[in-house]
Amino acid sequence: MESKDNNVRLHGMWASIYSKRVEYALKIKGIPYEYIEEDLINKSQALVEYNPVHKKVPVLVHNGKPLAESLVILEYIDEAWPTYTPRLLPDDPYERARVRFWASFLTHQLPESAKKVFFCSGEAQDQALQELHDKLTMMEHEMTEFIPIDVNSVTNESLGILDINLVTIFASHKAQEEVLGKKILDPEKHPLLYSWVAALTNLPVIKESIPPSHDTLVAALKKWSTTPHDQMRFI
Repeated sequence: MESKDNNVRLHGMWASIYSKRVEYALKIKGIPYEYIEEDLINKSQALVEYNPVHKKVPVLVHNGKPLAESLVILEYIDEAWPTYTPRLLPDDPYERARVRFWASFLTHQLPESAKKVFFCSGEAQDQALQELHDKLTMMEHEMTEFIPIDVNSVTNESLGILDINLVTIFASHKAQEEVLGKKILDPEKHPLLYSWVAALTNLPVIKESIPPSHDTLVAALKKWSTTPHDQMRFI
């Protein structure tokens, strides 16, 4: 049942794909919220208290009750506000389970492969990039029924948890490619995924929440590419 008292706060960080997912979900469903930008070098006491296990973003605080982990939060948002559309998960239990499988893949496995590309160099970087491309090829083969054939069908009303997870990973792929000098999302190798991401990033609800300007993001990525991997787990 929906709460009549919807006091919602989100503790996030502008470059975190995980907190960005929660932002997208709240905006897509039209749920009012207060956003609190966290400095993860000097974490707020509230963040540490709300997420004592990981001490990371995102943390959603709904009526004083905190939740952590982006995938958990997305499912909570869909269940706590069932009359707010679009629904992020299918109603059918089997279809919902299948979407959860791919949502977990997009939450855990694909971002790790993408991050490896930034924290390697030389042959190791080439291997990491090949690993990422292999996963994208597998996705195009195995996720055919989830990938929109007609990009014009991608609208705010059609968005779900898979759209949200995918676009947070690749919305800034052009800036990533400029820093690396390598193709992350190649329209020739992965035309279906490329078209899907392009359609998503052109939606106003997504476009207005994409990180700052291209040049700002490029500068940040150049800095982070030289930062030890274990210090960048929030991305």
